[in-house]
Amino acid sequence: MKKNKSVLLSAPYILWMVIFTLIPLCVVLYYALTDVETGAFSVKNMENLVLYLPAFWRSILYSLVSALICLVIGYPVAYYMAHCSPTAQKFLYMLVMLPMCMSFLLRTLAWVGLLQDTGIINNFLDMLGLPRLSLIRTPGAVILGMVYNYLPYMILPLYSIIVKIDHRLIEAAEDLGCNGVQVFARVVLPLSMPGILSGITMVFVPAVSTFYISNKLGSTDIVLIGDIIERQFKQGDNANMGAALSLLLMILVFVCTGIMNRFGGDEEGGVPV
Repeated sequence: MKKNKSVLLSAPYILWMVIFTLIPLCVVLYYALTDVETGAFSVKNMENLVLYLPAFWRSILYSLVSALICLVIGYPVAYYMAHCSPTAQKFLYMLVMLPMCMSFLLRTLAWVGLLQDTGIINNFLDMLGLPRLSLIRTPGAVILGMVYNYLPYMILPLYSIIVKIDHRLIEAAEDLGCNGVQVFARVVLPLSMPGILSGITMVFVPAVSTFYISNKLGSTDIVLIGDIIERQFKQGDNANMGAALSLLLMILVFVCTGIMNRFGGDEEGGVPV
């Protein structure tokens, strides 16, 4: 009886996953493995992926750099939040979440207004009599856009892990003679590894597939894999090649998720699942 009830309750979710996840994946797989002209089975699209490897590796590099910068910035923020009073934690949590309530496009366009040659930062430098800087259309601008947009995805998993660390473990380490650095290195950091891996994955996955940030903050020489996929569907009129690139990107996402599940552990005790 309970089993039938649980199946009934999970039916809407299963139906949703089939319609909006499994079927689209099958469509992508079909187009990736068929010829654009005849519709017959072909691996030509998969063979042509080698032509886009430079953009693919560039996307991975930018995403990894962005994830590491988010980790360096986000870990101290999450650590501080976890050691504040409950009221302060709620307030800081709201501040972290607040930018996510604004449109992703508007957040990116705001950086365009700040970084462009006639933007706020260069106008301020001009007022001070300093030379203008070329801030936009650079790799640094693209990485900055990724860090700004995806930083909350790093802070929130870290905070949820650090706040659950048992303070008795820290007290025990201090009683055994560990100083502050040793307590952090031997107790806090290992216990927060699930949050670190989860945060890196949550930043890396959307960053590696982004295209709007590179369009607005990058130059024509900075082409990421997301840009190429967009062009294949919207400009190149080659949905088959776009599907093949999307399939490659999905495989990368699945690999990252598998690594996180294997080594990240659960949020309660940090035990690998």
